[in-house]
Amino acid sequence: MRTPEDEIISMMQECGVDLVSSLPCDRVKHLVRRAEEAFFHVPLTREEEGVGISAGAALAGRRPAMIIQNSGIGNMINALLSLTSFYGLPLALFLSHRGMYRENIAAQVPMGRHVERILKAAGIGCTVINKAGELKDIGKPLEMLYKRNRIHAFLLSPRVWEEGPAGAKPPVPAPSPRIPCRAIPSSEKGASGRRPRYTRYEIIRAIAPFLKGKAVVCNLGFPARELFHIFHQPSNFYMLGSMGMATPVGLGMALSSDRDVVVIDGDGSLLMNPGTLATVAHFAPENLVILAIDNGAYGSTGNQPTLTRSCVDLEMAARGFGLDNACSVSGKRELAGVLEAVGRGPAFIHIRALPGNAEVPVIPLHHLENRRQVMDFLQQPRGYR
Repeated sequence: MRTPEDEIISMMQECGVDLVSSLPCDRVKHLVRRAEEAFFHVPLTREEEGVGISAGAALAGRRPAMIIQNSGIGNMINALLSLTSFYGLPLALFLSHRGMYRENIAAQVPMGRHVERILKAAGIGCTVINKAGELKDIGKPLEMLYKRNRIHAFLLSPRVWEEGPAGAKPPVPAPSPRIPCRAIPSSEKGASGRRPRYTRYEIIRAIAPFLKGKAVVCNLGFPARELFHIFHQPSNFYMLGSMGMATPVGLGMALSSDRDVVVIDGDGSLLMNPGTLATVAHFAPENLVILAIDNGAYGSTGNQPTLTRSCVDLEMAARGFGLDNACSVSGKRELAGVLEAVGRGPAFIHIRALPGNAEVPVIPLHHLENRRQVMDFLQQPRGYR
């Protein structure tokens, strides 16, 4: 007799799901274990990160899904709306519905009680599965969400797992082998204490030749506007919302495509979602380079200072998360030398910059046209011109 986990995995396979990300929940631990065996699996540090990775994967033609607790909806609702839904990308959410049936943790109750209404208010479709006999209700909406490029959530009651045969206790996974990154030679590293000399606009002008022919994910606000003004190409993905999601989107692209991917991120954005650097280090995609332009300010909201101005060293943070191929630079010549020597990634290049924004107009390109161009680039054969 098939278990409920087997039924769900089978339906996911029939619908072409090919990337699953997750965070642990005791109620769905067996489902997560089966997903690890059946699909390309991404262990997450935060639910919001999974939204970005799934978006990058969808742009590259994959069909992503997430397995999380319903509490995670509170961490990801803005990214779901301003990234996944805004750009018309598909995502299946399998939510462990905590806080209702036989819940012994009081803090789970508020979200469990309201999550269905939260999803409805956000315009996100939802199918409630209260018992194993209702699992068949997953199939049609799962198929349709990928056809229509929608988000759809499946609320899975803990009762579902009680009614099926008890699954075997999942084994404790062996530690993943450490994948060493090729470190940038020390002679090419900038001293982390050097003062910045150039604005972000000047730095983007300097790195433009390095970006040519690559998929580029650019941080939201003025960074995206400056990149469009300096060096627009059809493979540039301009973040228009979802602060903190640039690196997750780039990681999703890099894991799902053989294209070279460059992320232009900022200090405020990285501080908002730093755990993604651990996920980057875990998978170590050779086709990913992160350019962290650090001007010590939230540039798009009035240049309020970030904590990199007082206490955070982003190069050291990246190394602490496991990215050995990391360095800090401040000059154009120094930066050019690092870009020439970077080789295969993953690489993290911390670029110290002066605060300030260039007076450039908003991006005239419609966001759905931007999506189409990037998808065409990522999904065409690498040698295609």
